[in-house]
Formats: sequence, structure tokens, C-alpha cells
Amino acid sequence: MPIEIRTASTLSEAAGVLAGDRGSRLLSGGTLLMREVNEGRLTEGLILRVTDPAYRQISLSGARAELGGGVTMAAVLKRRELACLHAPARAIGGPAVRTMATVGGNLFAETPYGDFTVALLALDAQVMVMQGYGAPRAVPLEEFLAARARGSQGLVVAVQVNLPQNPGDFRFRKVSRVKPKGMAVLSIAALLPTSGGRVTGARIALGAMGPTPMRAKAAERAVEGKALDTATIAAARAAAAEGTRPATDAIASEWYRREVLPVHLARLLSGQE
Repeated sequence: MPIEIRTASTLSEAAGVLAGDRGSRLLSGGTLLMREVNEGRLTEGLILRVTDPAYRQISLSGARAELGGGVTMAAVLKRRELACLHAPARAIGGPAVRTMATVGGNLFAETPYGDFTVALLALDAQVMVMQGYGAPRAVPLEEFLAARARGSQGLVVAVQVNLPQNPGDFRFRKVSRVKPKGMAVLSIAALLPTSGGRVTGARIALGAMGPTPMRAKAAERAVEGKALDTATIAAARAAAAEGTRPATDAIASEWYRREVLPVHLARLLSGQE
């Protein structure tokens, strides 16, 4: 059966079609899916487009942002209210790619891609997933990524995220051999709110250090309740690689990624560019 292209005018219709045909694929921005088609790895089945305007909508309410699954990186960069997400959005390809690459699509990017998802994980984002014709339900991004590894997904309608009250509480770093748009050796995002000079509610996320973006929970424990001084950063650096499972690929070896992660985490925590 050749590839069939179909268009859904509403998110509900799209979710119903995807639920009814487990082999169907959603065309969001196309930066991942069209590569499979062009390289001959996808030769048959249903590809579904969504034209519902809600799919590409950005909604802001106080410190809460909702990004439709089809919102592009270029659209994120146009909104100054989303300044904390500008660095991870710029980490996605060059300008042409960013006009197509979407928030929802990035959630499915295979390692070492998915830098924007690393930032969302550090910000404790919720993924709004619609399965079948029911209402969307909120799934913590960490849970969503675990389900993705098991091959269980629905239609990503939107991503909801709380923006940090203090922009300085959020930090992002992408390490690559080719700048500014090379594939990641690794990426790190950290939310480090403080109270009384001590970190409270630390969330540190890593990209390219496992099959999906993951939290660096040992490093989080090392900084939680502490001032970000030399001793705390040294403890986080020592714990950085705990639980990671990086791959060896054309960009870097597993050994190299483990070796450089503590260095870059320490730089991120100390505020070095």
C-alpha cells in the first residue's frame, strides 16, 4: 500500500484517526517524518495533517504557557514572554529548520536530538495528550517520555509549562562539535529557584545521556537546599553521570559523553557561558 495523505480539520478528528489506525503517522512540522520518507524508511501507510488553528496556538496566562503541538521553534522565538525558551529553541537546527520544527515533534526526536524537550523536562512540563475522541488529559513529560520508549503515544495536542518567575533561575546549555546548529554531544537544562540563598525545587534535565531526555536526580539531590557554592557544585559534578546511559554514535562515544558531562554541568551551575 503506498503512502496516503489525509487532512483532519479538528484535533478530535485527528486523534480519532490516529487511534483507529495504529500504523498512521502525524505530520507536524515534517522535519523528522519527511526524513524517513525521503530516505525510504517509510514507504507505506497513512500520513495525517492537522489544520485546526488550535494546534499552532500559543496561550499565556500569568506564568503559565500552553504551546500547541504544532507551534514551531520560530514562533517560540517571536514571543518575548517565552524568553526562557529562546536558547533551547535556537538550539534546533538552522533558521529554515526552525520554521518547520514543532514543539510536539521535538517530543519524539530520537537521541541525540530533542534539545527543546530537555528544557521542557527541567521546567516540569505537562503534555496534553488526546487518545481517540475523548478530551485531552495532562501527562507529566517524564511519564510521557517513559511511555514513548514503550511505543505508547496519542496525539500531542499541546504542552503546558510554568515559566520561571526569575529568568535567572533557568539555565540551558547545548554542547556540540559544530556550532551553532550541530547535533548535541549532550544538552543540559536546569531550573534552580532559590529561597534565602538556597536552592529549592531543583530540576536538572539531560539530553543525549540516555534513550530519551532524562532527569539528573542525583545532581538535583546534591544541590537541593544548598547554596550554589564551590562545594555544592563539586558535589553535583561528582553525581552528574549517575543513572545515565549515553550512546556511542557519530558525534561522540559513550565514554566521552560521561567524561564531559560533569565539566559542563559544573559550568552551567556556576553561571559560566
